[in-house]
Amino acid sequence: MTSQTAETGYYPVVPGSPRASIASQVAPLARGWPLNRDEFLASPLPHQRALLRLLPREAPLVIFDIGSCEGDDAIRYARLFPSARVWAVEPLASNVDLIRANLSRHGVDRVEVVALALDDSAGHATFHVSSGRPANKPPDTDWDYGNKSSSLLPPDGHLKVLPWVHFDNSTQVETDRLDALAQRCGLTAIDYIHMDVQGAELRVLSGAGALIDSIRVIWMEVEAKPLYKDQPLKADVERFMESRGFEKRLDTVGSVSGDQLYVNTRFYPPSSLWTRLMRRLGLAR
Repeated sequence: MTSQTAETGYYPVVPGSPRASIASQVAPLARGWPLNRDEFLASPLPHQRALLRLLPREAPLVIFDIGSCEGDDAIRYARLFPSARVWAVEPLASNVDLIRANLSRHGVDRVEVVALALDDSAGHATFHVSSGRPANKPPDTDWDYGNKSSSLLPPDGHLKVLPWVHFDNSTQVETDRLDALAQRCGLTAIDYIHMDVQGAELRVLSGAGALIDSIRVIWMEVEAKPLYKDQPLKADVERFMESRGFEKRLDTVGSVSGDQLYVNTRFYPPSSLWTRLMRRLGLAR
């Protein structure tokens, strides 16, 4: 189906210059990583205030959670946007089972699970599976710390930055392009993408083809240092996104990694020339 939001006038006019404070977006996480899933699901998204300024809460949005892992963020988006349809895309078979179990446990029925690795081509690829637990974390059967770093790319600096994360196993997974998946789902536009694919972000977006012009908002993990072999870094991602008509609105990338929020300037007014200049000089995020 086509996203209904543009057709029904749900989108407000979002001024280009005002910006939400980065500190206010990440403050909820500053108290420490939750030790169980219920705490995590109840916590606000780090970019929630900014997101709600861009996407109306009651609109029938089309949301893709790419690299869904255990489905936690898909559940949070389904709760935050009660009229949205959410696609949870995850290649690891054991995680796909966990997603379905978590959706059932929390009574979420507007999430479609897709067992697939999105890439820039269709076929099969080696998927490097992460595991492990930090030594200073207490035993917890509900939160798998090590199950958050699996990737299509082999690890590189990750082994030094987080030595407790291991990549002892790999498996073959099916891959396909985002535009092909959207076509199979009957979609010609996507309102919002949450992407956490551990260094393969630009491969996923390259696989969107012309569909990228019809994606409104993207929140994705970005690295400042190479955690995976041959992965794009912050400057590479920013050049790619700018070349595709996207503007960065939030940036939490630190010395190693973080996240960035992008809006498609085909749908949202670009920020002022002054704000863009300040960002280029490193005086504003």
